[in-house]
Formats: sequence, structure tokens, C-alpha cells
Amino acid sequence: MKKLKGLFRIIFGRTTFVVLFMLIQLGFLLSCFIWLNEYMVYIFGGMTVLTALVVIYILNEHANPSFKLAWMIPVLVIPVFGTLFYLFVQLQLGTKIINSRLKTTKKETEPYLEQEEGTALRLEKADEQVRNLARYVKEYGGYPVYENTDVQYFPLGDDMFPELKRQLLSAERFIFMEYFIVDHGVMWGEILEILEKKAAEGVEVRMMYDGMCCMVLLPYRYPAELEKKGIRCKMFAPIKPTLSTHQNNRDHRKICVIDGHTAFTGGVNLADEYINRKVRFGHWKDTAVMLKGDGVQSFTMMFLQMWNITEKQEDYGRYLRNPDYRYPAELRMDGFVMPYGDSPLDGENVGEQVYLDILNQARHYVHIMTPYLILDHEMVTALTFAAKRGVDTVIIMPHIPDKKYAYLLARSYYLELIQAGVKIYEYTPGFVHAKSFVSDDEKAVVGTINLDFRSLYLHFECGVFLYRNPAVLDVERDFEKTLAVCSPVTLEDCRRYPFLPSFAGRMMRIIAPLM
Repeated sequence: MKKLKGLFRIIFGRTTFVVLFMLIQLGFLLSCFIWLNEYMVYIFGGMTVLTALVVIYILNEHANPSFKLAWMIPVLVIPVFGTLFYLFVQLQLGTKIINSRLKTTKKETEPYLEQEEGTALRLEKADEQVRNLARYVKEYGGYPVYENTDVQYFPLGDDMFPELKRQLLSAERFIFMEYFIVDHGVMWGEILEILEKKAAEGVEVRMMYDGMCCMVLLPYRYPAELEKKGIRCKMFAPIKPTLSTHQNNRDHRKICVIDGHTAFTGGVNLADEYINRKVRFGHWKDTAVMLKGDGVQSFTMMFLQMWNITEKQEDYGRYLRNPDYRYPAELRMDGFVMPYGDSPLDGENVGEQVYLDILNQARHYVHIMTPYLILDHEMVTALTFAAKRGVDTVIIMPHIPDKKYAYLLARSYYLELIQAGVKIYEYTPGFVHAKSFVSDDEKAVVGTINLDFRSLYLHFECGVFLYRNPAVLDVERDFEKTLAVCSPVTLEDCRRYPFLPSFAGRMMRIIAPLM
């Protein structure tokens, strides 16, 4: 009976409804395509001109060449359907509305994200090239570089979870949480209990999660359930039964801010596999950081920018750190910390540029952990050039993948990278979900940004760039410890890889930017 109820939930549930209506709309577009084919003799000339104009537009568009190629193939191979579908995507209003509103909220938070000149001057004195990177992130991302910020690094979600609970219990004014995945279980159950308790005490609690959760993990009306508990809650871009490109731009960020003085970010979502309470792809290797100090202010404003896409202007100054708050004396506040966000709608790939800058400026080593490896030309060039000029360039990938297609795509890059001198290892105990770069014992990034098209171009993301902060060495020590339980991928392994999966991975590279 239980299985029967579960089957009925699947058949008559919202996910099935959404998928069915999207398929109906796609079927309608295909029907139009077939109908147009019947009258092709009469409209062939017009469609040829329209297709030519679309091709010229794509070639001149300010976009990554991989995206251009991914669109050129359907436009040229299936001219009518490909052209009409491209126009349908480009004429979507949803993304334009969200981007317009996000520009407004970023403008509203500008006074709280000004660059402190003394910090900028000290960074320039320490390293002019890093100062140039900071200048770029401030100019095109909107986020300054800070001093006076302690960073605690967590090599596993298991390590982060107890500290997150402790910090949540200490909240006196507000708690902001923004996550890609929230799922019922031990982790979310214990956090929710704390949030309910704090809300009852009068602490302002806001929770925002990505709308993909409503497909399989949480009920569609779950925000209303949390509102009854005193927790302000909303979904970002809930999935709706309509073909729309803005539904492709997910909120992949993981942010928690407490009273404006403490913030968390990294790869860890609010579900049991992230703390190894549920086994899904072997041992789950993830990382996170906790910030205390001036750098927290960027995460506070980052959260409010996204929250207020659907809200009216508020008093942002209310959420600054209380000036009377005093940090413990033992915190390590040396070096520089630069939290930053990345939007898929502003035409600026801040997340990728930070990674590229680390690769291009590295002198001795760049060590990387990422769950996915679906690369554009620029990233392949930077990785291979770093290795060719003698930089120890090492990537740790999962040995047990969570998505078969993503693993096949990643394998399609292995041979090219290894031949150039890049070293690739797979995490033998299971799945790597960490997203980290560390270089030369001086620079590191920990955040939400994978090495794939979705993270670099299509998702809202965030990260923390560290320079000469004590946590940089913690990131490197964890990398070396993780490497000790990894197995190397050799050229012989690549050549022995079966033909069919290898061919499938190479074929998928054609449409990888649109996946």
C-alpha cells in the first residue's frame, strides 16, 4: 500500500504536472515546425534570410565561442526549428526582469560595499597583480577586498555542521540563509529546530532556497509552512510549467549570515549526504569556510540583493554588524579576504576570471578540487599553459560520480589535459563536491563555483578569495591529505577507456554549454 501511495504521488504530483506541461509546450513548438515544413516551398526564402540574420547575430554576439557553436549547430542543421527556438530563447522577458531588478538592488547596496582605501593601498604594496584582481572584482562584481577577517576552514561538511549550529544558537538579531538544496533529514531537521527557537525569541530569520527543490525534495508550499513557524521564507525562481530560459539560471549559492559578524559559505548544502549521514556516492568530500570580521558585510549585502529581487527597498544599514560587538582576541585576522558573487545575467563572468587569474599568475603550484570538469576553451588553455610552464597543476575529481553524463564529459578532457602536463586524480573513497583553488601558499578560493558551464555561466554563485590569510595553508594541507587517498589517472588509463563512453562524452561536448 505504501509503494502504491508513492506511485500515485509520483504520477499525480507537481513534478509530473510540470514536466508534462513543458513537454506539451515543446510538442507545440515541434508541431509548428512540422507545419512550417509543409509550406516550406512558400516560406523557404524568408526563412533562409532569417536564418542568415540569426547566424550573423550569433557570430557578432558578445558571448563565449562555446555557446556560439552550441547554438550555430541547431540553427544551421535544423534551420526552421533551430532559428525559431533561438529567437524564442532570446526574446524571453523573465531574465530581463530579474536582471533589471538585481541591478537596482546592487545599486541600493553600493554605499555598504565601498572599498576602504587603506586596505587597497596595503594590498597594492603587497602584490600589485592581486590588487589588479581586486580592482576588477570591485568594478565588475561590486565587492571590495577586506582586512581584519578571520577565516576558519572546514575540510568536511561533517566538521562545519556542529560549528554552524553553535553560531546559529548565538544569534541575537538576525539569521540569513540562502541555499541551493534543502532536504528533510537530520541536518535540516536540527537546523530548523534552532531557527524556530530563535524566531520565537524575536530574532529575524530569513530562509531562501532554490526553486529546484520543489521538484523532488520539498512541497511547493513549503515556504508557507515555515512562515507559520515565524521564519520568513521564499523560493528563488520556483519551477513552473512553462518553457522559460530564466528557469535555467538557478541560485547555486550557499550563504549563512548571523548578526552581520559571522558568515558561512562553501559547497555544503542542507541535506544529509553533505555531512555523511546518508551515503550516496561513497564518502562525500566537501569544504566550507566561516568568516568573522569585516568581510562578512559582503555576504550580508549579497543575500539582501537576491532577497530583494522580489521585495521593495529596505533599510540595509539595519543589518550591519553592531559596532559594539567584539571579536575574540585569538582570531587570525592577517592578510586579505575578498568575498564575491557572480550573476549569469550581467555578461561578466567574475567566477571564471578569478580562477583564470590564479592559473595565469601561479609560480609554483595550483591545486584544484571540483566535482565537474566541463571546460571552455579559455579554461583549457589556462590549465594546460600553467602546466606547460612548469607550474604543478593538479585536479582532484570524484571517483564515484553523481551524474553519469557529467563524468563522461569530464573524461573527454582528461587526455588533452594530461598530455599537457596537468595531473588528474580521482577521490577513491567516493564523491568530491568541494570547489576550491589554492596556489603558491598565498592564494585560495573556497566557494560554490564548479569548473563547468553551469557554474561559470548560468548560475548565481559566490566564493571567497583569500590572499596571505592563514586559512590558505589550511586549504593546501587539506588538499595534500585528500590527495593521499586519491588514485592518479594516467595516459594509459585514458587510452584504455572504452570507446562508447569516450565517444558519448566527446559528442556531448557539442551541446555542453546548453546542458
